[in-house]
Amino acid sequence: MDRVFIRGLRIDTTIGIHDWEKRIRRPVVLDLEMASDIARGAATDRIEDALDYEAITRRLEQFVSESRFELVETLAERCASILRDELGIPWVRLTLSKPGAVGEGVDVGVVIERGDRC
Repeated sequence: MDRVFIRGLRIDTTIGIHDWEKRIRRPVVLDLEMASDIARGAATDRIEDALDYEAITRRLEQFVSESRFELVETLAERCASILRDELGIPWVRLTLSKPGAVGEGVDVGVVIERGDRC
C-alpha cells in the first residue's frame, strides 16, 4: 500500500467544552496519511490520476473552519468521514491536535485510523 501524507495542516476553528472556548477561534493541526496506489499517477504524471492533496486540503479547510464542536474526537471522526465518503480514500490515519489546550506549550489530541489498508 502506498501512502500520501499531509502534515501540519493548521486551521482555525471553534472547538472546546468551556464557555470561553465556544466564543473564540483557535487552531487545530491535522496530520494525514492516506492510502493511495500512486502507480497510475506516476506513470501518467497527471493529477487526475493521483490523490489530489490540494483538493483534500481545501475541503478540510472549508469544513473545519466552519465547524463548531466540543470534542477533538468528534472533529477527527467527521474529517475522516469526509476523506473516506466524499473523496473515496479507502484508509486514513488522522492525527488532530489542539495546541495549548491544557497549558502553554502543551499539545493534546487524538490519532484515529479508519478504513481498510490496501
